[in-house]
Amino acid sequence: MKLSLDEIKKAVNPVVIKEAGTDCLYGFSTDTRTIKQGEIYIPIKGESFDGENFIETALNAGASGYFTNDKNKIYDKAKYIFLVKDTKEAYLQLANFYKNKINPYTIAITGSSGKTTVKEMMYSVFKNAGNTVKSNLNHNNEIGLCQTLSELKEDSQYLIVEMGMRGFGEIELLSKYSDPDVAVIVNSGSAHIGRLGSLLNIAKAKFEITKYLKADGILISHDNPLIRQINDNKHKTIYFSLEDKELEIIEMTSEFSRFKYKNQEYKINCGGEHNVQNALSVIETALLSGLNPIIIQKGLKEFTQIEKRWDIKNINGFNVINDSYNSNPESVKAALKTFLLYTPNPKTVVLGDMGELGSDEEKYHTETGKFLDEFNCDYVLTVGELAKFINSNKNKTVHFENKKELCNFIKSNLPKGSNILLKASRFMKFEEIIEELGKN
Repeated sequence: MKLSLDEIKKAVNPVVIKEAGTDCLYGFSTDTRTIKQGEIYIPIKGESFDGENFIETALNAGASGYFTNDKNKIYDKAKYIFLVKDTKEAYLQLANFYKNKINPYTIAITGSSGKTTVKEMMYSVFKNAGNTVKSNLNHNNEIGLCQTLSELKEDSQYLIVEMGMRGFGEIELLSKYSDPDVAVIVNSGSAHIGRLGSLLNIAKAKFEITKYLKADGILISHDNPLIRQINDNKHKTIYFSLEDKELEIIEMTSEFSRFKYKNQEYKINCGGEHNVQNALSVIETALLSGLNPIIIQKGLKEFTQIEKRWDIKNINGFNVINDSYNSNPESVKAALKTFLLYTPNPKTVVLGDMGELGSDEEKYHTETGKFLDEFNCDYVLTVGELAKFINSNKNKTVHFENKKELCNFIKSNLPKGSNILLKASRFMKFEEIIEELGKN
């Protein structure tokens, strides 16, 4: 992202304290460690740091100027000093101005689970239709949005942004500065219910994605009764679900799915009904955006899962499926169903804590144990303070105090060739199980 001085002033309307250089195009940086010569420094405040304390460091590293919300922070070395009320908002305004200058067709995606998968699926399809920019990794907050918008090029045709949230107002803010053409609600479940208090509140927070949806924009949402309840119908809405009469699942394993939808056949290199449902949101978005079904078929077939999302590896003779990027009651049940229905024996489930479930956290873990009673497996192995409430009456359940004990049990009791599913919230660090299993 590069803007001229006039464009900076139009975007942010700052108080210009100092302007002593020649006008050209300027880049921006929020990190003094990677700032380039001539860039303008934007100090961001966080919970445990204040970028304003590093303005002089940025100038010494080559910055030509900086933004600040403190009129007393004046450094002679700077060519440009811009005073603003909020530096983070200034960054958002600059990124939005630049985005509108490029004017890509913008798709915004949110959901309680699966939004990163849908974003990657969406990118796999749209990159075959034109130059496409997407949110990287977990860049789904306001700083991540700015970084994503900054990566747009003059010839960028499509922009795909992922929007995360932990409370009210966060998705609305992201919607405001991305002003999408299409808003996609992948699903609305119980993730973050500990913060928002109810499933209805979670649905309301997800629906904030439509707040700044363009007047002629389209909402594409999972057919959730709570979304239908709060939908103000200001925008054309398309609902998708596995119950759609135009959907026919032809073949499914734990590694791929083939299905027909609206008279076209598609294949995705991931198993599970939930991933078919994810693909429906992509298909609907692509069709409504004018893409040819052949491009959609090609893009979905090329899609591959990203790290810690159904990542299959053979470790010392065990077939380990790592799906521990994140975890909530809905995503756990989807993963368990896919694994237990479509993976051959012998198979073992390893479960850890699910986070941010509020006062009902024990109940949600207990319900997971009851859900397991619908299936057969060799063992249910649990580790974690909350996972100890997961108990299957039908399948042998063993709880462990730590991951090393769990791994020792696997090595001593499971036959080589066993299929093992790992599922837990990210803070459980289940990658340590993979490391431990890999040791001789």
